[in-house]
Amino acid sequence: MAEVRLTQTVQKGGCAAKVAAQELRKILAQVQFPPNDERVMVDGGLFDDAAIYRVSDDVALVQTLDFFTPIVDTPALFGRIATANALSDVYAMGGEPKTAMAILAFPLATLDNQVVVDVLQGAGDAMKEAGVSFVGGHSIDDDTLKFGLSVTGSVHPERVWSNSKARPGDCLILTKAMGTGTLTAGLKRGAWGEVDIAEALSSMGQVNRILDLLSAEEQAAIHSATDITGFGLAGHAMQMAEASKVSLALEYERLPVFQKTRQALQEGFLTKAHRTNRAYVQERCDFAQLSEVEALLLFDPQTSGGLLLSVAPDKAAAILSRLQTRFPAAAVIGTVESASGKDWRIV
Repeated sequence: MAEVRLTQTVQKGGCAAKVAAQELRKILAQVQFPPNDERVMVDGGLFDDAAIYRVSDDVALVQTLDFFTPIVDTPALFGRIATANALSDVYAMGGEPKTAMAILAFPLATLDNQVVVDVLQGAGDAMKEAGVSFVGGHSIDDDTLKFGLSVTGSVHPERVWSNSKARPGDCLILTKAMGTGTLTAGLKRGAWGEVDIAEALSSMGQVNRILDLLSAEEQAAIHSATDITGFGLAGHAMQMAEASKVSLALEYERLPVFQKTRQALQEGFLTKAHRTNRAYVQERCDFAQLSEVEALLLFDPQTSGGLLLSVAPDKAAAILSRLQTRFPAAAVIGTVESASGKDWRIV
């Protein structure tokens, strides 16, 4: 069977395929959810990255799931990126992922079985590197390929990094460069191949594991975290500010970007999510001083993007130095302020 470009088999790929944040909030507001067990510490109410369920005084479960359509053409790379993206939700809560189960939809009539083999192998290789056990999953015959994971991890109940604990005075650290949405939009349209955006693809395939880089004291200095995915830096920063009842001051010139990001935005390689992400934040955030192209960076839907960490200022330099040994693009991109009229602003 002839080689298939996976990005050409779907209308949208990666985290850009997420339901728009505004629409999702409207849908969820109409659902009467059952009351939580008293051991539920974090649920979806604040749009956090994963749920936390206390098992004992020393152990809590971290639970999440994530899946999407192909964002790249190479099956093994798609599996790896989807895996890194799903595991990231656990890391964003301060936890360590332990087990994962696959979510697979596959068009048996149009794609060769080797595609699935390669997707699963890419996923398995990433899980092996992260020390995660691949314990099963579920598959269906569907019109389009979709893949992701349901992940279970663990965290100490007193060491959870939810998105609701950022403190005024904290420094904001982002662990990865930005631009995966616009760069993969260019890939889908044939403007360049995977080799031309290898920097971004490598970043997407890298898991956001950081605890092993930090001392216990440095881990405790991280007050809050979230991972930057489909709602872009703008949307996820807004959710952190809203949940923590603070404002964020972002320094635009400090934002790390991939080499071709600004070119891709200038040339108009955009997704529907660029528009919906802007609509999501425009009433709550101040970015008026930016040009149209500059602002697009904030709305760019990231797939397997970096962690946004809210860090005690006296430990920020040491933590950044340690992070850069594995995440060379990591940078301090702003500070946390007392709540004002906007959830975040550009300074």
